[in-house]
Amino acid sequence: MASDTMFLVLDMINDIVHEDGPNGKKGYGPELARRRTIPNTAEALRKARAAGVKIGYVRVGFSPDYRECPPTSKLFQGARKAGLFKLGTWGTEVHPALAPQPGDFDIVKHRVSPFYATPLEAILRANGIRRLVVSGVSTSGAVLSAAKDGHDRDYDIVVLEDCCCALTEAQHQAVIEQMQRIATITTSAEMVFQR
Repeated sequence: MASDTMFLVLDMINDIVHEDGPNGKKGYGPELARRRTIPNTAEALRKARAAGVKIGYVRVGFSPDYRECPPTSKLFQGARKAGLFKLGTWGTEVHPALAPQPGDFDIVKHRVSPFYATPLEAILRANGIRRLVVSGVSTSGAVLSAAKDGHDRDYDIVVLEDCCCALTEAQHQAVIEQMQRIATITTSAEMVFQR
């Protein structure tokens, strides 16, 4: 029987999480290393693949001229000024330790939520998905947005706490506490993908 679960890996792209990227030494880098977010996510991916669960990689990105970049967004205008999130470059590729495999879904987004103006919901419906396992960066951005938007679309939401990261541990924990009302919070070690 096909799994009704998809594992969404959010924004684990080189511009944000790679050790040699712009956030490698500052930004998310220290917290990613301390929390072991990348190795934990690699283990969760291994378990999900072994269980036959579909994998969706969600990547934030814009055309080289940033035509999709909202002029009112402080977040994305900052990325534009720094030259980040350009599709077709190394910066928007998934971290090599978490590399996609044939058959995985590649969902490009131009906003924080993986649902907004993307094919995600059509993919979920076409594949009979009812449960979303969510992880990524940042806990307070893409992960929270995916959990809220998925919850409001009637998906069963599971957040892999040890596969998420925010700029600080305090911020991460505050958002995890907030999400407990709409999601099951677990870890990569405790997660059972097949049900």
